[in-house]
Amino acid sequence: MSEDALTLEDVRDCYGEPSVLARDKVMPRLDGHARAFIARSPFVVLGTADAQGRQDVSPRGDPPGFVRVLDERTLALPDRPGNRRIDSLANVASQPNVALLFIVPGFDDTLRVNGRARVSRDPELLSSLAVDGKPALSALVVEVEEVFMHCAKAFIRSRLWKPDAQQNRREFPSLGRIIADQVTGVDAAAADVAIDENYRTELY
Repeated sequence: MSEDALTLEDVRDCYGEPSVLARDKVMPRLDGHARAFIARSPFVVLGTADAQGRQDVSPRGDPPGFVRVLDERTLALPDRPGNRRIDSLANVASQPNVALLFIVPGFDDTLRVNGRARVSRDPELLSSLAVDGKPALSALVVEVEEVFMHCAKAFIRSRLWKPDAQQNRREFPSLGRIIADQVTGVDAAAADVAIDENYRTELY
């Protein structure tokens, strides 16, 4: 650890104590507001860690409400075809603590859910999470432990949804070009073709 790393006490001294509002807003269950937010959300960021504590963050997206509220203490997050690395699923299989950040386009506030997850292949559950008639490959069933709204400051500062803040993707190298620069023997043009084909044929 670096010599200038602050201890927990140092950090608390720097920032002071949280307000009563910030401290007491954490709930142990999904109330009506949390359920309504999840029903609107087409995008969630999933945080996991392996048995050694090495962390991973993965974006997940589908039509709004794709994360299913099973009851006030349980969520189901479908898994779709991907790159087969299964980083998040492997982490959960060895260390179940997860964190979810729900995002709604146009909303500056977000919803945070922390809990413990397991990987499920229950056919009935996977069928209930189908899109275009194709069931989920698996689902993370999350036992909710903490639920709370997160304030809008990060989105206000970043101006994430503002039309004049949007950037031109063409000004940045394509994904195929980036991978070709990072992996020996990969042809950028061929990689871009393969990626585009995958997007067209293997979303579900």
